[in-house]
Amino acid sequence: MEQREHTMGEAVGAGGRSPAGRKVREARQGLGLTIEELAEASGVSVRTISDVERGRSQRPQRGTLTALAQGLGLDEAARAELLAVVRAGRPVSDGSARVGASPCPLPRGVRDFVGRHAELSALRALAQRAAEGRDPDGDVPPVAVVSGPPGSGKTTLALRLAEEFAPSFPDGEFLLDMRGLEEQPLSAQEAVLRLLGAWDVEVAQLGAEERLARYHARAARLRALVILDNAADEAQVRPLLPRAGGVLVVMTSRSTLAGLEGVLRVPLGALSEDESTALLRAIVSDGRVDAEPDAVRSVSELCGHLPLALRVAGNWAATRTNWSLRRLAGRLADEDRRLDSLSAGDLRVNSAFSLSYSRLAPAAARMFRLLAQVPGPDFSAPSAAVLAGTSLPYAEDLLDDLLDAGLLMTSPGDRYRFHDLLRLYARSRLRAEEGEEGSAEAGARLRSWLLDTAVLAGRWYEPDHGAPQPDPGRLVALDDREQALRWLKAESDNWLAAFREAAARGAHARVTDVAQAMNWFSDLWVSWGHWAEVFQSAAQSAAALGDAGLEATHRNHLAWAHWVGGRHDEAAASAAHALRLATAGGDVAQQGWAHFYLGWLQNLAGDDAPATANLLRAKELFARADDIRGHLHAAIAGINLLEKAGRAREAVETHREVMDALADPRNHERIPSNVRDTNILTANYQVGFVHLGQGHWADAVRALRPIRGQFDARGFHTPGAEVHLNLAHALARLAENEEAAAGYRAVLALEDRVPPAMVDEARAGLDALAPGGPPLEEPARLAARRP
Repeated sequence: MEQREHTMGEAVGAGGRSPAGRKVREARQGLGLTIEELAEASGVSVRTISDVERGRSQRPQRGTLTALAQGLGLDEAARAELLAVVRAGRPVSDGSARVGASPCPLPRGVRDFVGRHAELSALRALAQRAAEGRDPDGDVPPVAVVSGPPGSGKTTLALRLAEEFAPSFPDGEFLLDMRGLEEQPLSAQEAVLRLLGAWDVEVAQLGAEERLARYHARAARLRALVILDNAADEAQVRPLLPRAGGVLVVMTSRSTLAGLEGVLRVPLGALSEDESTALLRAIVSDGRVDAEPDAVRSVSELCGHLPLALRVAGNWAATRTNWSLRRLAGRLADEDRRLDSLSAGDLRVNSAFSLSYSRLAPAAARMFRLLAQVPGPDFSAPSAAVLAGTSLPYAEDLLDDLLDAGLLMTSPGDRYRFHDLLRLYARSRLRAEEGEEGSAEAGARLRSWLLDTAVLAGRWYEPDHGAPQPDPGRLVALDDREQALRWLKAESDNWLAAFREAAARGAHARVTDVAQAMNWFSDLWVSWGHWAEVFQSAAQSAAALGDAGLEATHRNHLAWAHWVGGRHDEAAASAAHALRLATAGGDVAQQGWAHFYLGWLQNLAGDDAPATANLLRAKELFARADDIRGHLHAAIAGINLLEKAGRAREAVETHREVMDALADPRNHERIPSNVRDTNILTANYQVGFVHLGQGHWADAVRALRPIRGQFDARGFHTPGAEVHLNLAHALARLAENEEAAAGYRAVLALEDRVPPAMVDEARAGLDALAPGGPPLEEPARLAARRP
């Protein structure tokens, strides 16, 4: 054992220096500097430099290497080479965003949380009562508003509460950025959509009021914590407040949201002097804080006792181990005189920001400025690389520099974000230091890349496109549909903003291309809430281009978007508009789609005669246009109408024609596998009703058993539950009671995600299977389908 330790020590002390250590030593000696002189120039202590050069510090912090590079006066190339050693030990990323299981994940909290004892105590009491399911006594309801100036630690406090109480909320903890300071804050309707998505509740065919009702019904059954971060005003969040149940809502806002009644208000101001000292001590943990109490007071005052400013200044000092805090205080005061463009109320925080910013290497400072042009709340390393016009590894290095300086934060899914104040500061630097031409070029480059990538990702789902061509220079992996879906969802705020900008600039061909690429993908993310905007913009762009056929195409897409949004009148109007355009332009396929949507909407409204006429007309038009996919859609929809009209034999025959067409090898290239699977699923679903209505139990089982669980896997719980119910009914009548009971129980497991009538029906079915139970009657839901 002693021999092994001795050998390792010799290796480190002699030829075993790390690559970083060798480069620092060579650069220092090349300049003729002693270690002491480099320590003075960089702010890094003599001992730390010695450890780096001798290899005792095999993986020095990036902030330390950045400070040494600045002290050595290294140019960009030499600095990048020095910092590459950190990248070498970093896990390799495929460049695509990672999206957690929840659409509303909590970001990581800070490890050095200090103070806020009274505020945290009040929130703990509220959380405890919510977690135990106890109703408020009227004094403190299970809703809290944490308010205060920017940078005061509102989100940090909410995350600390979430970390402490994670075991007490078995249904999860969720954070939703309400984007209260943006030009277009998150609407209450979109917030409902995102939370329902996080709770795995199907909303595809529900209107806005029904979604809100489903939201409150689901919330009443949950024990969960929801953080509504950065709320704009009372109107934005009032619809989201729980009416019953164990969901604790914590809102953070710069406003007190005084118009909300019966909420616990937790105002945050600046930290106390002791709390400021404690925070600096937690960040700068080498004894300097306790050794220089007067300097600590000066630093705290210059930072306005604001947690964000203190953290930025503390992170800067933590990597300048040879600097006294008195020197830091002097630098803060100097920077405050040099730049005073940012403040938070009466608290001046720009001194801490400008100090860290002024010590960045030029490339990192430029990256910081350019990132102010990211339109969404967060971004990925590939987006940063595009903005700065650099390679992905070098962009990751620069982002790490900004993280080390406290000028950037991480976000879930290998992403990054600004604090609001730092975004404002970055914008001020962008205006002051970037020429208008260079800034505009970088922004245009990012928007173009976002839209190009969105088209490639969306076309993964287009039958005529699929996988994009291999490209070793592509910054994100799009090797399969799942990667494409992850990217489209993670970057949705950013590519949608780029899409809006293209529409505003009159880039009409660009707008229609992006919207067309989203057509098939939109079926997989119906709850997004922006499809109507996308296809409306595309229809307007097509009209501006004078292309009636293209406008008809997007009017039909818009009809679908209105339908999934529950706006059936608007959907019908859009389909009728598409029909007029397509008829005038002689576009047979789009005439077919317009008739299809009109028939589908009339079917939902119970107007069976016109619905049947429209769907039959759609079939004729699709056949004339040789559009096999449209023909199958119309045929499958017709199964339902034929059954309702008492034409069961024709309905079964139509189902057989659909299945034969899908099995025909000549159609395999024309019908992608994912489309074929969906057609089989919906056709069997529809014919199941026909067989049940005719009392053909074995036929119903043959149709429904193969598709059991497939709607569930796609997130469509209501039709999924209907498959379980109908299959269970047929199995029960065939005396296959064990499998039937399993089907009924599968519906009960979806109790808070499907209509209550279906749950009641499943309970009645289980009761009928019990010994001596009541006879199983035909559900009114099925009987009502017959004429």
